[in-house]
Amino acid sequence: MSINTSKARQSTNVDDTLSINPVFVRPGEATDFNKFKLPAGPSLPETAYQIVHDEAILDGNSRLNLATFVTTWMDDEAKKLYAESADKNMIDKDEYPATAAIEDRCWRMLADLWNVPDTKDTIGTSTIGSSEACMLGGLALKRLWQHKRQAEGKSTEKPNLIMSAAVQVVWEKFCNYWDIEPRFVPVTPDHMVLDGFELEKYVDENTIGVVAILGQTFTGAYEPVKEIAKKLDEIQASTGFDIKIHVDGASGAMVAPFCQPDLEWDFRVERVNSISTSGHKYGLVCPGVGWVVWRNTKVMPESMIFHASYLGGDMPTLALNFSRPGAQVLMQYYQFLRLGFEGYREVQQNSIDVATYLSSEIEKIGPFKLISRGDTIPVFAWILKDGETKNWSLYDLADRLRMKGWQVPAYPMADDLSDMTLQRVVVKVGLSRDLATALLADIKGETQFLESLQSPLPREAAASHFHH
Repeated sequence: MSINTSKARQSTNVDDTLSINPVFVRPGEATDFNKFKLPAGPSLPETAYQIVHDEAILDGNSRLNLATFVTTWMDDEAKKLYAESADKNMIDKDEYPATAAIEDRCWRMLADLWNVPDTKDTIGTSTIGSSEACMLGGLALKRLWQHKRQAEGKSTEKPNLIMSAAVQVVWEKFCNYWDIEPRFVPVTPDHMVLDGFELEKYVDENTIGVVAILGQTFTGAYEPVKEIAKKLDEIQASTGFDIKIHVDGASGAMVAPFCQPDLEWDFRVERVNSISTSGHKYGLVCPGVGWVVWRNTKVMPESMIFHASYLGGDMPTLALNFSRPGAQVLMQYYQFLRLGFEGYREVQQNSIDVATYLSSEIEKIGPFKLISRGDTIPVFAWILKDGETKNWSLYDLADRLRMKGWQVPAYPMADDLSDMTLQRVVVKVGLSRDLATALLADIKGETQFLESLQSPLPREAAASHFHH
């Protein structure tokens, strides 16, 4: 098996030896380390810290990383809480009962936020991130389909899952790992998201469910859950197939309740079986924590809950992982208490305001055409206008901005639109209006430089800057 290493890895792992200036170590302490072998003896904590610190700064400033959806800023009290609770293991419910109780409060708050019919008849859990949450939601759909098929005496050999071709990679992983046929609905200029169009072509008796994305990774656009459900109603009326929906709300499930409260995408839509989100995205917690909630206990197969005797007690676990951090769960609860509904609304709306300000100003720059505006989740993307330039691409602009410290990715669109190159900005808490103005100035300046080129820039083979 070969692993494709990044340029960063290639540069920092170019040789085996790590050297330290001998002035800054104690007498007798090693000044040379093999990068790929455990050192023979200990170092001072200050020495080890400095080595790791100095290499980590090569990652750049995370606040300027506008590629990632992941939270890159929390206040000092949250950081203090994290330091105090970094040793807590979320699986140890008996050892850390207060943390376990707080976990229950968090997912119940989310269930209420997402309009679950009965807050007393529901179930949820924290996860490492929204990828694990998605896989749990998908597994529940598969188990429910299997149980129904077995009760009817029918085969369970060929399950399939329907989703947009622009889904996040976790759904490809899910289908690969659990032997499910992925059925990708193409994205086209007229249907940039899964919207129910021609959905009947993909549904059959082996369909375990449909994934609807609230905040598409490529553009930030919402998939219309209510419209998808309406189309599934029509399909059931003509075929008898009762297909449920999992809403991948990695980003949007922590934005829409606050900024688009009238949008019906959650448990108000009867076909929605489960909803997942990233606490470490617009849940405003540093990585990694995710959440998944089911409509009621009936749609959570009992076979997915394990009861393990661990550290002196019964540990019911609903997770793919076992040991995992408890600190992030506590930080999620901190944010819920710290911000409340109105605080979340203000924070998310401010990010949307910054995003729409940036997108409107970028639209005014000659060569760019907006694909999305940042008025759903605060994420927007643009392309180069047809025939605008032959001497540069959005990959060149991404590289120029990287020289200024900004990470603004360029990448190909999915599937049938893979010849379309997009550039995307993810606005999060921490990207102030002032920082956005500075980014805009750099985009204008670098675009002006690229527009002045008389011939194409020399470049390596084009590679995606996209980060899921």
